[in-house]
Amino acid sequence: MDKYLMGMDIGTSSCKVAIFDTKGEVVAQTNGEYHTYYPQEGFVEQNPEEWWNAVCEASKLCIQKANINPEQIAGVGVAGQSWSAIAVDVDGNVLVNNPIWMDTRSSDICKILTNQLGPQRIFELSGNSLQPTYTTGKIIYYKLHHPAVYERIFAILQSNSYIVYKLTGEFSQDKSQGYGIHCYDMKEGTWDQDMCAQLGIKASILPKIYECSDIVGSINKTAAEKSGLLEGTKVVAGGLDAACATLGVGVIHNGQTQEQGGQAGGMSICIDTYKADPRLIMSNHVVPGKWLLQGGTTGGGGVMRWVERELGDRGTAKERGLSSFDYLNEIAAAVPAGSDGVTFLPYMAGERSPIWNPYAKGVYYGLDFSKTRGHMVRSSMEGVAYSLKHNLDIAKDAGASVKELVATGGSANSLLWTQIKSDVTGKDIIVPASDEATPLGAAILAGVGVGIYDSFEDAVRRCVTIKRMHTANKDNQLTYGQGYKKYLKLYDLLEDMMQPQEN
Repeated sequence: MDKYLMGMDIGTSSCKVAIFDTKGEVVAQTNGEYHTYYPQEGFVEQNPEEWWNAVCEASKLCIQKANINPEQIAGVGVAGQSWSAIAVDVDGNVLVNNPIWMDTRSSDICKILTNQLGPQRIFELSGNSLQPTYTTGKIIYYKLHHPAVYERIFAILQSNSYIVYKLTGEFSQDKSQGYGIHCYDMKEGTWDQDMCAQLGIKASILPKIYECSDIVGSINKTAAEKSGLLEGTKVVAGGLDAACATLGVGVIHNGQTQEQGGQAGGMSICIDTYKADPRLIMSNHVVPGKWLLQGGTTGGGGVMRWVERELGDRGTAKERGLSSFDYLNEIAAAVPAGSDGVTFLPYMAGERSPIWNPYAKGVYYGLDFSKTRGHMVRSSMEGVAYSLKHNLDIAKDAGASVKELVATGGSANSLLWTQIKSDVTGKDIIVPASDEATPLGAAILAGVGVGIYDSFEDAVRRCVTIKRMHTANKDNQLTYGQGYKKYLKLYDLLEDMMQPQEN
């Protein structure tokens, strides 16, 4: 009887569930929807119980579409969005909506803690500066503003570990998501009790730490009834979505680099020597003994979703027999490299690395009556590419050089956008055959955990193939070199305006 693996991905806009054969081929894939809530300025929330309901419906449908017996699924892995702070009680009940990675409510808290402890002390232990988008400030926010909730917290979970709990009844914390909590010792992979005390976080609410491919537990009876999975199926700890995607495109060796084009953008450089930089993001890879030096930006595929919603022309696209996104690619391709001087800052939800400004805003510069919808679309793509280059340049300065990029996420399906990224960065970009890198990475973790694969090298050899490669256009590189300078200067000139303004 053939064996299969299931990968789940708790994304920002939806969840994805996919079943893979042992060669990494998708047998079936389904999505589940949930809401994002914006109760006030700086607050961005989701309800983890909605994640769970969406995952269960998607899992049932996926098994039906695959037309397999649930007992053929050898293991389940879960990938998830970063920097959650899911507060649950002793029975696993969610106490309050989860502030997701775009939430900046703890800005003042993080400033105060940084001043009290000193940025170097925090950075030396955790490998990351203390920013409001991380988990740490959100926990302290509960303590200060929801003390009754804080007193009832039994565990703080991440997006993937919450789903793992619902599947197995076991509380866990995987290593790749530890970096969001600044009492996590990045070098040792343990909780630092002294830093917990200094930050004011109860160490008791931080779950046991697991390697990402460790088996945490098995599908329990309740989860089996809701998800369609077989009771007793093994579930591994899983990991950060970006890290799972990095594994899913085969980036497991020193210097290999994943370029991320999902809702958020950025890059993840696999390193085997610890090299943290406060301007970037440092995490454990889902592969033991490796780290990821990451650049995480808010401007990724989410920018193009916004452009499609606000600037798209679905009527014309339908008349042309094109999808709305294909039509946007077509009109953008008609505009020359550099968008005739139109420059876009893609800071649509503040910005993470390397500028770390939660108050940053998106900006179009260079518009006049000669400019078209195509100029705005192409400049949006170029702005995201500039943010990628900005992070790569900082990584190089930190001692992590990159030769080529391996693309993942929905934006990798755009030949134009991928070529723009190659031209802007001057890097070759490899595009793997699978469009499902994140759930594939989660499934590989399950496969390693249950022994389907002998090693991560074995899994990548069997599961990852290359579809195409993009090489930088030298002429466009010159144009984009000037555009990149303008991009950097624009933010420098506008930075003071992108700060809280006094009345």
